[in-house]
Amino acid sequence: MTTILVTGGTGTLGRLVTERLRADGHEVRVLSRHSRPYAVDLREGKGLAAAVADVDTVVHCATAPRGGDEQAARHLIEAARQAGVRHLAYISIVGVDRVPLGYYRTKLAVERLIEESGLGWTVLRTTQFHDLVLQFLQGSAKLPVMLLPAGVADQPIEVAEVAARLAELATGAPAGRVSDMGGPEVRAFPELARAYLRASGRRRSLLSVRLAGKTYHAFREGGHLVPERAVGQGTFEQFLAGRFPTQG
Repeated sequence: MTTILVTGGTGTLGRLVTERLRADGHEVRVLSRHSRPYAVDLREGKGLAAAVADVDTVVHCATAPRGGDEQAARHLIEAARQAGVRHLAYISIVGVDRVPLGYYRTKLAVERLIEESGLGWTVLRTTQFHDLVLQFLQGSAKLPVMLLPAGVADQPIEVAEVAARLAELATGAPAGRVSDMGGPEVRAFPELARAYLRASGRRRSLLSVRLAGKTYHAFREGGHLVPERAVGQGTFEQFLAGRFPTQG
């Protein structure tokens, strides 16, 4: 039986990865800032040595969009080296090398740290989860008119499918940068917004707003999309049906 540490193991993705690995018979340690006995803030690193002791594989799902991911990765890599961890698997985002968003640049920097770590490693990039698209649309719907980025599409994917793939990769041999994983459809934001409004029973007008800057241009050009890797199965409508069952 393999001992696997999942960082961010209480988060949207990490929780499902943990459940999948345990269902497959692996011993899983969940690391997060508040999850005992492995309550660790990776940005500080205190208690990390105990968390990685006798661990064969680390699945790195923890992330902090407001900053600190590079420092966290450095602490994790150093602890993994000292503990003799065989395999470090990391979840990243499609387009981190094409879209000049600050958070994306940080994810790319973490990828490079892992590649240069001397550890066996695997990196999987995916498109945005359905959950994040829903969060954006719910925020936009707080106004009488939903403001949407003009000319931008997305390719949302079901997080459970990503969790299954990441768990599969974690239990295999280090594979380096594996094929990207995209959702089943590339959808314009007005389409996604209308699907959300139908599912939630809300009424809003839509207004597409043209934005400025290199990041917006990269999103308009589809730098965050992989239509050639539309391997996901669950559609955004299917996801919404699970979230708003009474509206069906």
